[in-house]
Amino acid sequence: MAGVAGSPGGVGVVVGVWQSGAVTVYTPRRAARVLLVDAAGRLLLFRGFDPARPEHGRWWLTPGGGLDPGETYAEGAVRELAEETGLRTTVSELGEPVHADLTEFSFDGVWYRQEQQFFLVRVAAHEVDTTGFSDIERGSVDGHRWWSAQELGATAERCYPVDLAAVLARALADPPDTVADERKGNTAC
Repeated sequence: MAGVAGSPGGVGVVVGVWQSGAVTVYTPRRAARVLLVDAAGRLLLFRGFDPARPEHGRWWLTPGGGLDPGETYAEGAVRELAEETGLRTTVSELGEPVHADLTEFSFDGVWYRQEQQFFLVRVAAHEVDTTGFSDIERGSVDGHRWWSAQELGATAERCYPVDLAAVLARALADPPDTVADERKGNTAC
């Protein structure tokens, strides 16, 4: 049984869900995520963990994060990509989302219900620069690497979303419309 207090699209709504005799209160969140793919077809993922529960292990996730107030999904994707990877792009270069989903998770002691959209960004190559990380990102991300589709499909490590390999395959199978295949000045040395 879930309770919802009215706001269009669920934004700004606190939702309670009955679980084993307790109510979990979710904080609503909207997020933009980026499938950053290089010329070799590899996907950039960050390795993260929950600082409130480090004993729960590590997982891999795409660049991205919560939207600022008034920010569109595309604007958030552009901002997060610059902050987390150092790659600068524009909303017009980004194109349309290639995937959207709803996820629920706990992080740093807070339960979230997150509506997220994923954007595909292709680069020839990119040297990741994490100097724009926020304090929480510096305290919860301990690595990054580029994954081939084969590696992603075969790994036993946790990746989010859990169907990330399929999300990537669908995004790469559809020809990009406004997504730039290569960006000048963003290649590794």
